Amino acid sequence: MPEPNRRIWLKSAALAIAVTALAGCGKKSESAATPSAPAAVKIGFLGPIMPTVSVATGGKSHNEEALGIAMLRACRLALEEANAKGGYLKRKIPFELCVRNDNALWGASGSEVIDLAYKEGVWAIVGGTDGANTHIAIRVALKIEIPWMTPGDLDPTYIETNIPWTMRCIGDDRQMGYLMVDYMIRKMDYRRIAIIRASNRYGRFGVREVRDSARRLGRPVVIEMAYRLGQDDYSLQIDRVADANPDVIVHWGDAREAAIILKQIRGRGMKQPFLTSDRAVSKEFLQIAGPHAEGVIAGYPWNPDQDNPRLAAFRESFRKRFNDEPDTYAAHAYDGMNMLIWAIQVAGLNRAKIRDILATRVKPWPGVTGDIPFSAVLDDAGEVYLAKFENGRWRYYSREQLQIPRGYVPQRERTARELLTRAETQ
Repeated sequence: MPEPNRRIWLKSAALAIAVTALAGCGKKSESAATPSAPAAVKIGFLGPIMPTVSVATGGKSHNEEALGIAMLRACRLALEEANAKGGYLKRKIPFELCVRNDNALWGASGSEVIDLAYKEGVWAIVGGTDGANTHIAIRVALKIEIPWMTPGDLDPTYIETNIPWTMRCIGDDRQMGYLMVDYMIRKMDYRRIAIIRASNRYGRFGVREVRDSARRLGRPVVIEMAYRLGQDDYSLQIDRVADANPDVIVHWGDAREAAIILKQIRGRGMKQPFLTSDRAVSKEFLQIAGPHAEGVIAGYPWNPDQDNPRLAAFRESFRKRFNDEPDTYAAHAYDGMNMLIWAIQVAGLNRAKIRDILATRVKPWPGVTGDIPFSAVLDDAGEVYLAKFENGRWRYYSREQLQIPRGYVPQRERTARELLTRAETQ
């Protein structure tokens, strides 16, 4: 069987197995729906907390267990703080975190969601870093009808499922891709864009928005080269890119590969600006890239340098609790968990009402990562940034700060969308 067809078949089979497993769980869901006096209010966590190998993404494509552990720590901190304030409805009923490892196999991810929902009886789930796994998990969540909050999956296609039970509290690769393209074309007027990307789902779907946006603006990408994960010699890709004579080079992949490719590009005397994805904003990238990191630009979902008292308090609490600095995934997981805790406190122990409370919230959530406004499909519609490495540190710039022009955006407020749609059809 050809490899693409085999992957589609495996994905379909995994989803079918997971959904079939739900058939015998209906009676348990009734008893889990309205407990009279719960000993604890449970919230699920599904994330990569142990090293695994994924058949979905082409092997061990990223150090995702580090991201998962950071998210898990932040979720624990949020629940501990809520319990210190009195727990559920201040009745001394504690919140409890039920943890499952996302082991990067499609069928297993779906099974873990079933286990959390029916065996543990959780009221909502926080999880998701791998795009392929999350796509399976949220479809199972749809069948179960349980709220799902994603703080770590930046896959643009995640929200295209339009599953009403799923929410995301972090800016995605589409938003960052749009900002990067506007910077390259509308501001800098680059005419020849080259792409080097990882040959996995993260690389394919990450550059899709860059490639399509550039084409729509009349500057189609002149060359796109993919590479196998884990390799050290990128001379083939760089040779082809050099032959295309680009004005700017865009990379989409992990920090290690970004740094090695950058060093090899600079080693050839190529001076083109180097733009890359948010995973490069890391210690690993800086250690490998060395002085070549100066001037690198990366898309980034938030501004860690913002003057935000909530962020300062979170960092202090996280350091005190775990003796470590919170990263992007920890900060967004903390926001996502607090959003779920708030919704449970307001709605009570009813999954549908928990979901509705979040979906109908008009004001942005005041998070440690900044204000989080939900779009109509419950995606984080807040601002994204460009991170630039300057004088030994990353600095974060908004569209306004860099004076990046934007294209026409129809003004359509979320609360007035139905009225506008009616008016437009008359």
